[in-house]
Amino acid sequence: MPDATPADAPVFRPGLLDGQVALVTGGGTGIGLGISELLAELGAHVVIASRKAEHLDAAVGAITARGHRASAVALDVRDHERVKAVVQEVAATHGRIDLLVNNAAGNFYAPSATLSPNAWKSVLEIDLYGTFYCTQAVYPIMAAQGGGRVVSTSMTLHYRGWPLMAHATAAKAGIDALTRTLAVEWAPQRIRVNAIAPGPIPTEGVRKAFAPPADSGVPDLFAAAEEKMAEYARTGIPLGRWGTPRDIANMVAFLASPAGDWITGAIFVVDGGEWLAKPPM
Repeated sequence: MPDATPADAPVFRPGLLDGQVALVTGGGTGIGLGISELLAELGAHVVIASRKAEHLDAAVGAITARGHRASAVALDVRDHERVKAVVQEVAATHGRIDLLVNNAAGNFYAPSATLSPNAWKSVLEIDLYGTFYCTQAVYPIMAAQGGGRVVSTSMTLHYRGWPLMAHATAAKAGIDALTRTLAVEWAPQRIRVNAIAPGPIPTEGVRKAFAPPADSGVPDLFAAAEEKMAEYARTGIPLGRWGTPRDIANMVAFLASPAGDWITGAIFVVDGGEWLAKPPM
């Protein structure tokens, strides 16, 4: 039976997050952009953080053109001192930070036996170190204002092991452990710390990763594989479709809302049941 409503249909009341300030790392493209857009639609002022100015300008322009509030800040989450400065700047400008979404990530396939130290370090620093740096930086602000929410993006690949992704699976497993630890440690300050493990979500970034250089004469692998991907979605994902950025954004909004008041230390799998149905590698 098909879904009764489109994946991007509104499910929250207007103004749900009025007055809130949300900082979203990696919020200019893909899943992060979907999160930024929904939080802004629900009334939050969204501060989008990204290393690339072109992502920031386009994302903020699209959100504000629809009458919502958004601003941007250049940030490399691997830079501990810059992270602290940016968080303080956001808090000083807006008076508070109610929600931090740790979405910045850098992943790629590589054989573990030949993975270079720099490649290993790069992914761990973006995914795990960056998540910790940003979360640690918002702690004093959220503690002083009487609470807040932290939502980090994880993944499902490390639940069963995933060849060629040792760096990413190690980093995301660390995020899961960090989420549970900080949830218990910071509960007295009313800081809820949770994570979301997205399933397979084709985004424009994924498409670009497969696209060959212009005029190279090399076939577009993503386009050539789309029919096979559609078949996999029908047969390999129990709910029968690929995920969308809005699917993940909806869970972020839920956790940011009063519905998430008694939820902390949880890792929510949002994948249509895919990891449960996947056969062992």
